[in-house]
Amino acid sequence: MKTYPRADERSGMVERQIRARGISNPRVLEAMREIPRHIFIPHPYDTSAYEDNPLPIGNGQTISQPYIVALMTELLDPKHDDKLLEIGSGSGYQTAILAALSQQVTSIERISSVADLARKNLAALGEKNVRIVVGDGTLGYPADAPYDGILITAATPAIPQPLIDQLAMGGRLVAPVGGREIQELVTLTRNTRGLVRASHGGVRFVPLIGEHGWADNA
Repeated sequence: MKTYPRADERSGMVERQIRARGISNPRVLEAMREIPRHIFIPHPYDTSAYEDNPLPIGNGQTISQPYIVALMTELLDPKHDDKLLEIGSGSGYQTAILAALSQQVTSIERISSVADLARKNLAALGEKNVRIVVGDGTLGYPADAPYDGILITAATPAIPQPLIDQLAMGGRLVAPVGGREIQELVTLTRNTRGLVRASHGGVRFVPLIGEHGWADNA
């Protein structure tokens, strides 16, 4: 992979914010160390790209703090040959992490200008295994289903049934589930006996807008 500027800052981010909090998957740590978060953040906020904070990216959207990106990715546990679905492209940073760890990523973004931003940022990295689709993420993307992993990057009142339906056998879904202000990070794993749900602590995300999420004016 190409070497990008601010490598020392990324290394410090990984050691102090991510590994120190218990993230141990070596593939996740390496992806976080290599992919330049600063190119996914507009000026002047890009100067704070490697600090332990979410940051605005425009249109009322944010890029999650690095630890949360790493935590959700580790919970998803993508493999080299996995086909993934991401709900909420944002500026493309989480998408880039997933793309580095899997075979194919389809990412659904509701806001067309945000989708364009993600495409531009991912193109700058030369990512070839990503498709950004403008649409209602709560409906998923049946054309490429089933998915080995599904990552929802916005707060949903409940896990949308269309996404559950698009999860492959042995697949895992990761989502912030709860109210518009506070949620719990949930994993849903499909096995031969059904669905296994687990909770992984409290988080705060912007709301997931869509038919099976929150209403835009709620």
